[in-house]
Amino acid sequence: MNVAEIVAADGPHPDHAAELMLFGQFVGSWDLTVTDYFEDGTTRTMPGEWHFGWALRGRAIQDVWIVPGREFGMTVRFYDPRITAWRSTWIGPTSGYVQQFVARAVGDEIVLSGRQADGRSVRWIFSSITPTSYHWRNLVSADDTSWRLRQEMDVVRRAPDQHAK
Repeated sequence: MNVAEIVAADGPHPDHAAELMLFGQFVGSWDLTVTDYFEDGTTRTMPGEWHFGWALRGRAIQDVWIVPGREFGMTVRFYDPRITAWRSTWIGPTSGYVQQFVARAVGDEIVLSGRQADGRSVRWIFSSITPTSYHWRNLVSADDTSWRLRQEMDVVRRAPDQHAK
């Protein structure tokens, strides 16, 4: 058996299949526009792509986020029935950034909550989710009361016949 056969999967594992669809709904390829908001008030907008797939025999979702000239990153997410939530780890090798989260559906959004190495809280939020698009934002807070928008993305699903760029 090779690595691709071990890592890739065709769909959700039957155990917790319904819960796995929280992130399973994103399986496929997406185009995005990312806007970074810097503390000095400046912004930067760039195009990118995001690819989601079933992994680890359908027990996890693995995604790859690509913004050329900025970052190529990967997330592994899995449903943990012991906490009735998802565990998620983002790995950004260009920036050397690793972030762990616990994720849950909150109303019609998916909220990933974590704490950065510097102690600040971080939330990554999927919102306005439809089968063909969603909005994503990255918020940070030093006091868990006031939140600053650091990044947001508008994301649109690629047609099934479009392959990775």
